Amino acid sequence: MKTIVCLDGYTLNPGDNPWAPIEALGVFKAYDRSTGGTEEVIERAKNASIILTNKTPICRQVIDACPELECIAVLATGYNVVDTEYAKEKGIPVLNVPVYGTQTVAEMVFAHIFNFARNVSAMSDDVKQNLGWSRNQDWTYWLTPQLELSGKTLGIVGFGNIGQQVGAIGSAFGMNVIAHDEFNRQDPSYPHQKVALETLLTQSDFVSLHCPALPTTENMINSATLQKMKQSAFLINTSRGQLVDEEALAKVLNQGAISGAALDTLWQEPPAKNNPLLTASNCVITPHISWATLDARQRIMSMVAGNIQSYLDGTPVNVVNPA
Repeated sequence: MKTIVCLDGYTLNPGDNPWAPIEALGVFKAYDRSTGGTEEVIERAKNASIILTNKTPICRQVIDACPELECIAVLATGYNVVDTEYAKEKGIPVLNVPVYGTQTVAEMVFAHIFNFARNVSAMSDDVKQNLGWSRNQDWTYWLTPQLELSGKTLGIVGFGNIGQQVGAIGSAFGMNVIAHDEFNRQDPSYPHQKVALETLLTQSDFVSLHCPALPTTENMINSATLQKMKQSAFLINTSRGQLVDEEALAKVLNQGAISGAALDTLWQEPPAKNNPLLTASNCVITPHISWATLDARQRIMSMVAGNIQSYLDGTPVNVVNPA
């Protein structure tokens, strides 16, 4: 049986998502985290036939130090933590999980949108903790403007699977959905208007980012592009932290040049204590949880097991570095 080693499995299975589908495929060992650097990774993986990783880097040095290594399975869609080209040179396929969180990430986008639109949690806290309602002279009040989504414009930057699902949900709420995608994807089942990025930024009440981290998308939200947004608009990023110039966004938020930002990803994760967004005005930050519903993590577990089984059967699927 093959030896399978998972280097950082805690986020996929913190105790509620059993490893049983993968344990059935070989001699399996899972580490919660591998944060001790390359030497620790090599010590743990040196006898592995198959390495599983989420965020632990698999570099050339690691690959060379693992003579039994045949396959690398990534517990996510993104695979930039693996030197895929060197693995290809060595004849080692790298497998990823391409589509597992479309619905769960799209739902998180709307959790942020509704938070900005209705501010439910803050209103509840004010009622219970500050007794704002009890002291109020009127039968109703609100801390922030209450927004109706119907008729508002939702701009989606990056119109792949998740972006399209966000568009479908937005349409169901009566929003005017517009989209921009540098790869110009066309899908007749999603009849949303495709526009230039500048047009999207100037027209949208909510801008939702759904792009991969590429040289062409790095810091695409910067001082210049933020200045094109409405003062009343909100920015939402559930994709990659590298899309946003954090200093520029913090400055714009503190100036009140846009109404707010909701970020589930940052350049550095966990963030440094001096990250300017941690203290920026009207900036909501969640700890990279868009993907993390149990439903989505169970899909990942099942799909990773399927990837490994396909490799063992000699017909690997979801290979990101094909020979």
